[in-house]
Amino acid sequence: MRCVIARYPFDLTKGGVLDSMKGVTPEPVTGESVTIGRRRYPVKQVGEVVTRQDRRDFTGGEVTRAMTRLGFTCHPAPGAEPAPSAPAATPVETASALLGGTVITPQDG
Repeated sequence: MRCVIARYPFDLTKGGVLDSMKGVTPEPVTGESVTIGRRRYPVKQVGEVVTRQDRRDFTGGEVTRAMTRLGFTCHPAPGAEPAPSAPAATPVETASALLGGTVITPQDG
């Protein structure tokens, strides 16, 4: 599969990535990670090994996209939680809004 990492094109294959990472000891995971074989590697480490580029030259997102397209399982940073969503409206508030009424929020009342 052809992908661009740090403005350079690479032809990556799943087998090629597996071979490149064979024998590489995973660093401690502090951010995004990818599971290769039975081990979980930081995406920046995988990008460095596979592309032979300095980690500062590419983003974790570029490597994550490439690894996902190759079929590897990628994980978000530990402790990363989705942004809190707004509190759900009650059925009465939803109906009122659908009928053109205004919704009174606790800050307004």
